[in-house]
Amino acid sequence: MSSVPLSRTFAAAALVLVALGVGAADVRAQRATTPDDARRLLSMIAHDSLEGRLTGTPGAMRAARVIAAQMQRIGLEPAGDQQFFQTVPIYAGAPRTPGGPSRPMLAASKEMYDTIPAAQRREAVNVVGILRGSDPVLRDEYVIVGAHYDHLGMNSARAVDGDSIFNGADDDASGVIAMLETARQLKEKGAPKRSVIFVAFTGEENGMTGTNHFIRNPVRPLAQVIADVQIEMIGRPDSLAGGPGKGWLTGYERSTMGEMLAAAGVAVIQDPRPAQNFFSRSDNYPFALQGIPAHTISSFGGHSDYHGVNDEVETMDFPHFAAVINATAKAVRVVADGAKPEWKAGGKPERR
Repeated sequence: MSSVPLSRTFAAAALVLVALGVGAADVRAQRATTPDDARRLLSMIAHDSLEGRLTGTPGAMRAARVIAAQMQRIGLEPAGDQQFFQTVPIYAGAPRTPGGPSRPMLAASKEMYDTIPAAQRREAVNVVGILRGSDPVLRDEYVIVGAHYDHLGMNSARAVDGDSIFNGADDDASGVIAMLETARQLKEKGAPKRSVIFVAFTGEENGMTGTNHFIRNPVRPLAQVIADVQIEMIGRPDSLAGGPGKGWLTGYERSTMGEMLAAAGVAVIQDPRPAQNFFSRSDNYPFALQGIPAHTISSFGGHSDYHGVNDEVETMDFPHFAAVINATAKAVRVVADGAKPEWKAGGKPERR
């Protein structure tokens, strides 16, 4: 996997930001995220120039550089093996669908990756930054806050009106923006008691490859991680969650985290569609299998643009989106400052 010098990484990211009309001053937002903030930032990650952000493609790496540049501006501590980048050993597998791109696959080990022909190897990274906690004892405990930045890339066989780019504005550029804005808000208000690891994961759409690699190679010991909060698809309101500004938490009933958030006035309720098994369908699940109380905040109401080319910036409800971002920032502070979330009896998932 090729090495990308930090100077080139952030120079490239700066060029992307300028091309999208985003300057350095844009990182300085108000105490709360506004709809305009949400629109501007989402337009960066769901832009056509990133070509659907398929793991292991140049478009995904451009997205990673933009995210890393935002983490640097916020003032997070780099926590990867290449500054903010944690390299992920990805190689090209067979396409998932006819006419689609090759499917990114995770090598089981570095030794296996070294045996794969160079032509099949792909450059892929998680983007990781840390906000150190303020409490001299609790700062050695960690809360992970994550979202996946990858999506489905491009597929001419599924083009609609000539558009073959799967921008993934809701899935899950929206979660990435919430992760970044949560980091910005916590940094500006003053660090919470515990340290927070912010991660933009790659490969969720391909078996959670980035998350599985992170768990095998954690940037801090998993034994010191007390909770994981993922954010997935919060760009549109869900009527079953109460409409605009409201969200829900996967696996709410499985641990004490949901009750902690409710007691603090965070606008998230129990998952209204338990039959859809959303708890096990996002990046929280591999952490839950490690015994870490791990849940995902969402407001996905089953819109028809899911995994389609019409999941675009223009389809988002930005007042709702901004409200859920602000609720997420509050939720993370509650978890990072409060009692450790605990599994309820029978709530912790077990490997089958």
